[in-house]
Amino acid sequence: MQRLRVLLLDDHVLFREGLRRLLVTEPDVESVAECDTSAEALAVLAREAVDVVLLDFDLGDETGASFVARAKQSGYTGKILMVTAGMIPLDVAVARKRGVSGIFLKHNSPAMLLEAIRRVARGGEWMDSRAVTSEIAVAEQPAQELTAALTQRELQVLRSVFEGLTNKEIAHKTGVSQSSVKATLQRLFEKTGVRTRAQLVRIAIERSLETAR
Repeated sequence: MQRLRVLLLDDHVLFREGLRRLLVTEPDVESVAECDTSAEALAVLAREAVDVVLLDFDLGDETGASFVARAKQSGYTGKILMVTAGMIPLDVAVARKRGVSGIFLKHNSPAMLLEAIRRVARGGEWMDSRAVTSEIAVAEQPAQELTAALTQRELQVLRSVFEGLTNKEIAHKTGVSQSSVKATLQRLFEKTGVRTRAQLVRIAIERSLETAR
Protein backbone atom coordinates (compact mmCIF):
# COMPACT_ATOMS: atom_id res chain seq x y z
CA MET A 1 0.00 0.00 0.00
CA GLN A 2 1.36 3.41 -0.97
CA ARG A 3 1.13 5.67 2.05
CA LEU A 4 0.00 9.29 1.93
CA ARG A 5 2.95 11.52 2.79
CA VAL A 6 1.82 14.40 5.00
CA LEU A 7 3.65 17.50 6.24
CA LEU A 8 2.36 19.44 9.27
CA LEU A 9 2.89 23.21 9.48
CA ASP A 10 1.57 24.75 12.69
CA ASP A 11 3.29 27.03 15.21
CA HIS A 12 1.67 25.33 18.21
CA VAL A 13 3.86 22.43 19.35
CA LEU A 14 1.12 20.68 21.35
CA PHE A 15 -1.21 20.62 18.37
CA ARG A 16 1.56 19.32 16.09
CA GLU A 17 2.39 16.57 18.55
CA GLY A 18 -1.25 15.55 18.91
CA LEU A 19 -1.70 15.48 15.15
CA ARG A 20 1.47 13.45 14.67
CA ARG A 21 0.23 10.86 17.16
CA LEU A 22 -3.06 10.65 15.28
CA LEU A 23 -1.38 10.13 11.92
CA VAL A 24 1.04 7.40 13.05
CA THR A 25 -1.95 5.20 14.00
CA GLU A 26 -3.10 5.13 10.37
CA PRO A 27 -1.53 2.45 8.16
CA ASP A 28 -2.01 4.47 4.97
CA VAL A 29 -0.63 7.78 6.26
CA GLU A 30 2.96 8.84 6.94
CA SER A 31 4.00 12.03 8.73
CA VAL A 32 7.01 13.31 6.76
CA ALA A 33 7.78 16.29 9.03
CA GLU A 34 6.29 18.57 11.68
CA CYS A 35 7.27 22.22 11.11
CA ASP A 36 6.60 25.43 13.01
CA THR A 37 7.78 27.95 10.37
CA SER A 38 7.23 28.43 6.64
CA ALA A 39 10.98 28.43 6.01
CA GLU A 40 11.33 25.01 7.63
CA ALA A 41 8.37 23.61 5.71
CA LEU A 42 9.62 24.96 2.37
CA ALA A 43 12.99 23.34 3.01
CA VAL A 44 11.27 19.99 3.58
CA LEU A 45 9.20 20.36 0.41
CA ALA A 46 12.39 21.03 -1.54
CA ARG A 47 13.87 17.66 -0.58
CA GLU A 48 10.88 15.40 0.19
CA ALA A 49 7.87 14.20 -1.77
CA VAL A 50 4.74 15.39 0.06
CA ASP A 51 1.17 14.56 -0.93
CA VAL A 52 -0.70 16.81 1.52
CA VAL A 53 0.35 19.80 3.62
CA LEU A 54 -1.75 20.33 6.75
CA LEU A 55 -1.48 24.08 7.22
CA ASP A 56 -2.52 26.34 10.07
CA PHE A 57 -3.75 29.76 8.92
CA ASP A 58 -2.21 31.82 11.71
CA LEU A 59 1.57 31.35 11.70
CA GLY A 60 2.48 34.32 13.88
CA ASP A 61 4.23 36.86 11.66
CA GLU A 62 2.59 35.57 8.49
CA THR A 63 -0.54 33.81 7.32
CA GLY A 64 -1.05 30.40 5.83
CA ALA A 65 -2.13 32.09 2.59
CA SER A 66 1.37 33.56 2.30
CA PHE A 67 2.87 30.09 2.67
CA VAL A 68 0.58 28.76 -0.06
CA ALA A 69 1.87 31.38 -2.48
CA ARG A 70 5.50 30.65 -1.63
CA ALA A 71 5.00 26.88 -1.89
CA LYS A 72 3.40 27.22 -5.33
CA GLN A 73 6.20 29.52 -6.48
CA SER A 74 8.77 26.97 -5.34
CA GLY A 75 7.16 24.28 -7.49
CA TYR A 76 5.06 22.34 -4.96
CA THR A 77 2.20 20.62 -6.80
CA GLY A 78 0.65 18.61 -3.97
CA LYS A 79 -2.48 19.34 -1.97
CA ILE A 80 -2.87 21.86 0.87
CA LEU A 81 -5.51 21.45 3.56
CA MET A 82 -5.87 24.33 6.00
CA VAL A 83 -6.50 23.08 9.54
CA THR A 84 -7.42 26.15 11.53
CA ALA A 85 -9.27 27.42 14.60
CA GLY A 86 -11.03 29.96 12.42
CA MET A 87 -10.70 32.41 9.54
CA ILE A 88 -12.50 35.61 8.65
CA PRO A 89 -14.43 35.61 5.35
CA LEU A 90 -11.76 37.60 3.50
CA ASP A 91 -9.10 35.08 4.54
CA VAL A 92 -11.25 32.20 3.26
CA ALA A 93 -11.66 33.93 -0.11
CA VAL A 94 -7.93 34.58 -0.41
CA ALA A 95 -7.00 31.02 0.56
CA ARG A 96 -9.32 29.55 -2.06
CA LYS A 97 -8.04 32.01 -4.64
CA ARG A 98 -4.52 30.78 -3.88
CA GLY A 99 -5.60 27.19 -4.57
CA VAL A 100 -5.98 25.37 -1.23
CA SER A 101 -7.80 22.04 -1.48
CA GLY A 102 -9.80 22.55 1.68
CA ILE A 103 -10.43 24.32 4.96
CA PHE A 104 -10.94 22.17 8.06
CA LEU A 105 -11.89 23.73 11.40
CA LYS A 106 -10.01 22.37 14.42
CA HIS A 107 -13.08 21.81 16.57
CA ASN A 108 -14.13 18.93 14.30
CA SER A 109 -13.32 15.32 15.19
CA PRO A 110 -10.01 13.50 14.45
CA ALA A 111 -11.93 10.93 12.39
CA MET A 112 -13.33 13.72 10.23
CA LEU A 113 -9.84 15.17 9.75
CA LEU A 114 -8.57 11.82 8.47
CA GLU A 115 -11.50 11.71 6.07
CA ALA A 116 -10.63 15.23 4.87
CA ILE A 117 -6.96 14.32 4.32
CA ARG A 118 -7.85 11.27 2.26
CA ARG A 119 -10.42 13.18 0.24
CA VAL A 120 -8.10 16.01 -0.78
CA ALA A 121 -5.29 13.52 -1.48
CA ARG A 122 -7.60 11.85 -4.01
CA GLY A 123 -8.18 15.18 -5.73
CA GLY A 124 -11.38 16.12 -3.94
CA GLU A 125 -12.19 19.22 -1.91
CA TRP A 126 -13.07 19.66 1.74
CA MET A 127 -14.69 22.91 2.79
CA ASP A 128 -16.22 23.33 6.21
CA SER A 129 -19.78 24.56 5.74
CA ARG A 130 -19.09 27.64 7.86
CA ALA A 131 -16.10 28.54 5.72
CA VAL A 132 -18.17 28.25 2.53
CA THR A 133 -20.97 30.34 4.02
CA SER A 134 -18.53 33.07 5.04
CA GLU A 135 -16.99 33.16 1.57
CA ILE A 136 -20.42 33.55 -0.03
CA ALA A 137 -21.02 36.50 2.28
CA VAL A 138 -17.82 38.12 1.03
CA ALA A 139 -18.72 37.48 -2.61
CA GLU A 140 -22.03 39.25 -2.10
CA GLN A 141 -20.38 42.36 -0.72
CA PRO A 142 -19.47 45.12 -3.21
CA ALA A 143 -15.73 45.38 -3.83
CA GLN A 144 -14.17 48.14 -1.78
CA GLU A 145 -12.40 50.72 -3.90
CA LEU A 146 -9.25 52.56 -2.95
CA THR A 147 -10.07 55.85 -1.29
CA ALA A 148 -6.96 57.57 -2.59
CA ALA A 149 -4.41 57.11 -5.38
CA LEU A 150 -1.47 54.88 -4.53
CA THR A 151 2.15 55.83 -5.12
CA GLN A 152 4.51 53.61 -7.09
CA ARG A 153 6.18 52.49 -3.85
CA GLU A 154 2.78 51.61 -2.35
CA LEU A 155 1.86 49.62 -5.47
CA GLN A 156 5.19 47.80 -5.29
CA VAL A 157 4.67 46.89 -1.64
CA LEU A 158 1.07 45.85 -2.32
CA ARG A 159 2.19 43.50 -5.10
CA SER A 160 4.83 42.06 -2.77
CA VAL A 161 2.20 41.39 -0.09
CA PHE A 162 0.12 39.62 -2.74
CA GLU A 163 3.17 37.44 -3.55
CA GLY A 164 3.30 36.39 0.11
CA LEU A 165 6.59 38.13 0.95
CA THR A 166 7.45 39.03 4.54
CA ASN A 167 8.44 42.56 5.56
CA LYS A 168 12.11 41.53 5.51
CA GLU A 169 11.79 40.08 2.01
CA ILE A 170 9.94 43.18 0.77
CA ALA A 171 12.68 45.39 2.19
CA HIS A 172 15.35 43.36 0.38
CA LYS A 173 13.38 43.38 -2.87
CA THR A 174 12.70 47.12 -2.83
CA GLY A 175 16.03 48.23 -1.36
CA VAL A 176 14.57 50.00 1.68
CA SER A 177 14.57 49.38 5.42
CA GLN A 178 12.01 47.19 7.19
CA SER A 179 10.80 50.27 9.08
CA SER A 180 10.11 51.94 5.72
CA VAL A 181 8.13 48.88 4.61
CA LYS A 182 6.09 49.01 7.81
CA ALA A 183 5.38 52.69 7.26
CA THR A 184 4.25 52.01 3.69
CA LEU A 185 1.98 49.20 4.88
CA GLN A 186 0.43 51.53 7.43
CA ARG A 187 -0.32 54.06 4.67
CA LEU A 188 -1.87 51.27 2.59
CA PHE A 189 -4.09 50.29 5.51
CA GLU A 190 -5.22 53.90 5.87
CA LYS A 191 -5.81 54.50 2.16
CA THR A 192 -7.65 51.25 1.49
CA GLY A 193 -9.63 51.17 4.72
CA VAL A 194 -8.55 47.63 5.67
CA ARG A 195 -6.82 46.30 8.77
CA THR A 196 -4.89 43.17 7.78
CA ARG A 197 -2.45 41.92 5.17
CA ALA A 198 -5.01 39.36 3.99
CA GLN A 199 -7.46 42.16 3.25
CA LEU A 200 -4.75 43.98 1.31
CA VAL A 201 -4.33 40.84 -0.77
CA ARG A 202 -8.00 40.96 -1.61
CA ILE A 203 -7.60 44.56 -2.78
CA ALA A 204 -4.72 43.45 -5.01
CA ILE A 205 -6.78 40.61 -6.47
CA GLU A 206 -9.80 42.77 -7.17
CA ARG A 207 -7.81 45.52 -8.89
CA SER A 208 -5.38 43.13 -10.65
CA LEU A 209 -2.48 45.09 -9.23
CA GLU A 210 -0.40 41.94 -9.12
CA THR A 211 -0.05 42.11 -12.90
CA ALA A 212 0.72 45.83 -13.11
CA ARG A 213 4.21 46.79 -14.21
